Amino acid sequence: MTARAPLVFGGGIVAALALLAAVVAFRPPVPGDAALAMVLDRILFWQSLLPRAAVALLAGAALGLAGALLQRILRNPIADPSTLGIAAGAQLTLTLATAFAPGLVALSREGVALAGGLAAVAIVLALSWRRGLDPVTVILSGMMLSLVASALSVTVVLAKGDYVMSLFIWGAGALDQQGWGPAVTLALHLAAGGIAAGLMLRPLALLGLGDAAARGLGLAVQTFRLLALLVAVWLAAAVTAEVGIIAFVGLAAPAFARFCGARRPDAVLALSPLAGALILSLTDSTIRLSSGGFGDIAPTGAATALLGGPVLLWLLRGVHGGRRQPADATVAGRRLASPGRAIALLASVAALLLLGGLVAGRDAGGWHVATGGLFLDLLPFRAPRLIVAAAAGAMLAAAGTLLQRMTGNPMASPEVMGISAGGGVGLAAVLSLAGFPDPPTMIAGMAIGALATLGIVLAIGARSGFGPERLLLSGVALGAFGMSVLTTVLAGGGMRGYMLLAWLSGSTNDAGPVEAWTGAIAAAVLIAPLPFLGRWLDLLPLGDAIGAGLGLSVRRARLVLAIVAALLTAIASLLVGPLSLVGLVAPHLARLTGFVRGRDQLAAAVVIGASLLILADWFSRVVIFPYQVPLGLFASLVGGPYLIWLLNRGGNRHG
Repeated sequence: MTARAPLVFGGGIVAALALLAAVVAFRPPVPGDAALAMVLDRILFWQSLLPRAAVALLAGAALGLAGALLQRILRNPIADPSTLGIAAGAQLTLTLATAFAPGLVALSREGVALAGGLAAVAIVLALSWRRGLDPVTVILSGMMLSLVASALSVTVVLAKGDYVMSLFIWGAGALDQQGWGPAVTLALHLAAGGIAAGLMLRPLALLGLGDAAARGLGLAVQTFRLLALLVAVWLAAAVTAEVGIIAFVGLAAPAFARFCGARRPDAVLALSPLAGALILSLTDSTIRLSSGGFGDIAPTGAATALLGGPVLLWLLRGVHGGRRQPADATVAGRRLASPGRAIALLASVAALLLLGGLVAGRDAGGWHVATGGLFLDLLPFRAPRLIVAAAAGAMLAAAGTLLQRMTGNPMASPEVMGISAGGGVGLAAVLSLAGFPDPPTMIAGMAIGALATLGIVLAIGARSGFGPERLLLSGVALGAFGMSVLTTVLAGGGMRGYMLLAWLSGSTNDAGPVEAWTGAIAAAVLIAPLPFLGRWLDLLPLGDAIGAGLGLSVRRARLVLAIVAALLTAIASLLVGPLSLVGLVAPHLARLTGFVRGRDQLAAAVVIGASLLILADWFSRVVIFPYQVPLGLFASLVGGPYLIWLLNRGGNRHG
C-alpha cells in the first residue's frame, strides 16, 4: 500500500463529513406552526436524515466488499454485482414478487432478492464455464442477462399501472428512510460478511497463485469459490432488497483501493468497503444538497450509476481482448448460389407475415381471422403499428449490418454498442430543453446522441485494432452510462419521465399514420442508397491496410456509414425503443443463411429485420391478451438470449 492511501482516504472522510454537515445545516425548514415544526424537524432528523446517511455508508461498504470478493475469486477486474447481473436478477424477483406474490416479500424480502441474485450469477457462470470463466465473456454475458432481466422488470412495472413510478424509483436505488430498520439490517449483514471475508484471507491469497498451485497447497478451489461467491451475492442481494439497485459501486470501490496502492487481498478487502462507503455517501450528500428541498432530483442509485460507464472504460485498459477477424471468417461454410432468388423468397415470407398480422388476432371470444367489414374496421389500428414495426426492423437491421461490416465484428449492433442508449440521451436532452418537441426535433436530438456515442466507441476500438471484445465492452460501458442518465431523468417523474418510460418500453400501441409515414419514408430514403456502397461493405471487414491498398478511402467510408447508421438507429429507436436487439440478430441470421457479400447480406438482413419485428409485434399483441407486451421489450426477450448464446458459441477461450 502506498503512502498516498491514508491521505486520499483521510481526505475522502473529511469531505464526506463536511457534505453531511452541510446537508444537516441547510436542510429545508418544516412549514407550519413553530412548535409543531420543531417536533417534526426533530423526527425527520433522527428517523430520516441520520438513518439515510447510515444506510448510504453501510450499503456502499457492503457493495464494496462484495465487489472485492467477486473480482478476487473470478480474477476479473471488472466484476461487480451490476456487471454480473446479480443486482438485476435480484430486482426482477423482487418486482415479480411485489406485483404477483406480495406475501413472499412480506415473508422474506431478502430471501426473494437472494434467490434472484443467485439464479442470475448461476446462469452467467454456466454460460461462461466453457470458456474458462474468461473475464470478457463473463461480463458480457452478465450485462446481457441484465438487459433481459431489466426488460422483464420494466414490462411488469408498466403492467402495474398506478405503481409504475414508485416501483421504478425504488428499483433505481432510492435511499429515503423512515426509520433505523434497514440500517440495522445492513449493519448485521456487513458485520457477518466482514467476518466471513476475514476468514477467507488465506484462501484468497492462495487463489492468487493459480488454481493448480492452490490445490497443491490443500485448497478445495471450487468449493471455496462457491462459498465466497455466495457471500458476495448475499451482500449484494441484501442491499438490493433494502434500497434497490445501487449500480457500479462494487466496481469502483476495489478499483479505487488498488489505485491507492492496495495489492494484497487483505489490503483490498479492508479498503474496498471504506471506498464504497465514501463513494455512496459523497454521492448521496451531493444529491441532497443539489435538490434544495425534501425530494431528490434523482435516486442516489441512478446517480452512482453515472460513474459506471467512465469507470468501466478506464478499467478496460487492463482487459486484453483479441484482435478482430474479418467478418467472412465467422460465416457458416455454406454460400448461397442464387442470393437474389433467396431474398425474393424472404420478401414473400415478410409479406405473408404482414398479411397475417393484419387479419389474425384475438378478442374476447378467442382467435379470429378478420375479413370484410371487421377487417376494414381493424385496419386503421393494425396497419400503422405493423408498418412502424417493419420499418424500424428494417432500419435497425441495416444499421447493424453497417456496424458489423465497419468493425469486422459479428456481435456489433446499435443496441449492444450503446448507440440506441446514446440516442435516448439525446432524446432526454431535447425533452429537457424543448418541453414537448416535434418529431423532427426529437429525431435530430437522437441522431446527435447516437452519432456521438458511435464516434466514441469507434475511437476506442481503433486504439485496439477493433478487437471485438474491447469494442463490445466499450459499447456496453457507454450504453450503461446512457441508460443511467435516462434512469436519472425518469426518476424525476412528470410527463417527461413518462414519455421516456414509454419510449424505453418500445410500445407501438399508439402508432398512427404519422408514425407509419415517418418510418416508411425514413426507411426508404436511408436504406435505398446503401446497395450502391456494396464495395465499401466488402472491403471494410478486411481491415484498414487491405482496404486502403485496394483504393478505398477508409476514413471517409467509415464516416459516411457511421452517419447513416446513427440516423437509422435514431429514427428506429424513436419508433420502437432501444431494446429490440434486431440490429444484432438480423445481420447474423443473414450471414448464417449464406448471404456473404455485403450487398446481399444487407438486403437479406433488412427483410429479416422487418419480418422479425412484424412477428414480434403480432406476438406482443396476442400472447397475454387482453394485455399487450411492448414491442421493444418483447423483442429483447428473444434477442438477449440469442446474444448470450452467440457470445458463448466459440467454445473454450482458446478454441
